Amino acid sequence: MVMRNKILLVEDTADLSLIISETLSECGYDVVAAYDGKDGLAKFIMEKPDIVVADVMMPKLDGFDMARKIRSISPNVPLLFLTAKSGIDDVEKGFEIGANDYLRKPFELRELVVRIKALLRKGSNIDAVDAIYVIGKYIFNPGKQILTFDGLEIELSNIEVRLLEPIAANIGKTVSATDLMIAVWGRDEISNRNSLHGFIHKLRRVLRHDPSVAIINQRGFGYMLVVR
Repeated sequence: MVMRNKILLVEDTADLSLIISETLSECGYDVVAAYDGKDGLAKFIMEKPDIVVADVMMPKLDGFDMARKIRSISPNVPLLFLTAKSGIDDVEKGFEIGANDYLRKPFELRELVVRIKALLRKGSNIDAVDAIYVIGKYIFNPGKQILTFDGLEIELSNIEVRLLEPIAANIGKTVSATDLMIAVWGRDEISNRNSLHGFIHKLRRVLRHDPSVAIINQRGFGYMLVVR
């Protein structure tokens, strides 16, 4: 059975989203559609697409802010921006955030397909190897859900992996509680805050073997993973 590449399409114009989705489906792709940046981020976490195609100007969370959050979770996923603006400033900003390509509206659907194919070819070479994080004396392999310390392999739950990966990718930087809740549960709800604190406590226990490693609570902001 041939696996179909999954595309996350984040476009707030319903008619355009439908046209693009139908075209990509006809080309053999699985398409997950979202209509604003917040929903796009949640679906990125839940669906784990092979590539993201996103508009820049969107409600709730614009394409740039969504891309920043996606990059903190997954540094390598290909990201293609769609924009109606003709200026170079947005293009420059997008590439600084981590965009892999840009396509200005209006565009030929065939060109979009060609660009997606090219990005997926490049991305397959990068994603063939799981991201590995070195955290002090620990080695964290999120793909295998394993944390290794001095040859000892510690199995992590799905939630522990989803929680540890964003802070491991941003050592020395604060990751907001909102971003962590979205990474773990796909949404930011008050009911999840106590659960978040509980899982942070579990991760601290897992990381206790190396005293140089700590998860610091930045009150009112989020959490920071530090290696002293």
